Amino acid sequence: MQTRTIMTTLSKNKVLLGLSGGVDSTAAALLLKEQGFAVIGYYFDVTGQNQKGTEEAEKLARQLHIPFFFENVAEEFSDKVIAYFCSEYACGRTPNPCILCNPEVKFRHLLQAAEQEGAFYIATGHYADCVYDSRREKYYVTQAASQRKDQSYMLYRLGQETLSRLLLPLGTAEGKEKVRELVRRQGISNADVSDSQEICFIDETREKYTDFLRRRGVKIQEGDFLDQEGRVLGRHRGICCYTVGQRKGLGIALGKPAFVVSIDARQNTVTLGSNEDLFGRQVRSVDNFFTETGGEELPERFAAGAPVEAKIRYGAKPAQAKISVMENGHLLTVFDQLQRAAAPGQSIVFYENGRVIGGGFIR
Repeated sequence: MQTRTIMTTLSKNKVLLGLSGGVDSTAAALLLKEQGFAVIGYYFDVTGQNQKGTEEAEKLARQLHIPFFFENVAEEFSDKVIAYFCSEYACGRTPNPCILCNPEVKFRHLLQAAEQEGAFYIATGHYADCVYDSRREKYYVTQAASQRKDQSYMLYRLGQETLSRLLLPLGTAEGKEKVRELVRRQGISNADVSDSQEICFIDETREKYTDFLRRRGVKIQEGDFLDQEGRVLGRHRGICCYTVGQRKGLGIALGKPAFVVSIDARQNTVTLGSNEDLFGRQVRSVDNFFTETGGEELPERFAAGAPVEAKIRYGAKPAQAKISVMENGHLLTVFDQLQRAAAPGQSIVFYENGRVIGGGFIR
């Protein structure tokens, strides 16, 4: 990590760490302490009812011998993240709520809380790193040393104000087991706890996400399964129950493998096809954000045809592509090789030499 260039009266020896209660943020705290930082643990409750999560995070802070405080952000989280989550599903898209939460709620509150505590730095337990490019005078999120655990995809919408103060101690970690070993050696109680659930605001042991959507007012109505020629194949349970690329759990038997290839919210239809129908080279994205420009403007070198690497889902590998601006301002990404199942609502994220340069929402 290079020396920070922003001058401030906040203490550069203090760091506010998002302490979730999981093993990753615990390991981040240990590494930051080893580096000589005065670490403050911070937990924010996105539901307003997660007393167990708050207590577990506070217990860990005591074991780590660091100050701790928490904040209830349920109202703002509901307005910005849950409302988005529900509206995207209602439109037949598959959202990733963390992508929006990170810039709109999580890191914004981390910065605000850090200033209240007199800390210049903020930190999380993400598997990624953050570097400063002196030539472009910009900070960038970079891929983690562990490609298997890399979470740089989730951070593409963070701006310079956040990146210039961000520490990501797990960027050099060799993998999850190494992180667990670190926590285990320090005798911390959560060294072997399982990873947190995928959607932090839904307790999936008690409630399916479709039931959550219904409870939040999303209408989930049966409709038609169609084939590629528009012929009716059967009835689906509601468009919210499906995502592009899905094969299992369709609830229809056709005598051959069938996959969701598109979803039409206006007509309330789900079109099925073969696995081959899911492959394509072009992806259109909207509401794009680029690290260098701080907004939707595409950096000049990519507008001029410079190649990038891009990935269309969290677990995908970056693949060679080029970006162009469409007449309506949307971006068109053309991959060198066919990509499978670009799902509307998910993000396409762009990389250059391992650095995150931006991304947008797939349409």
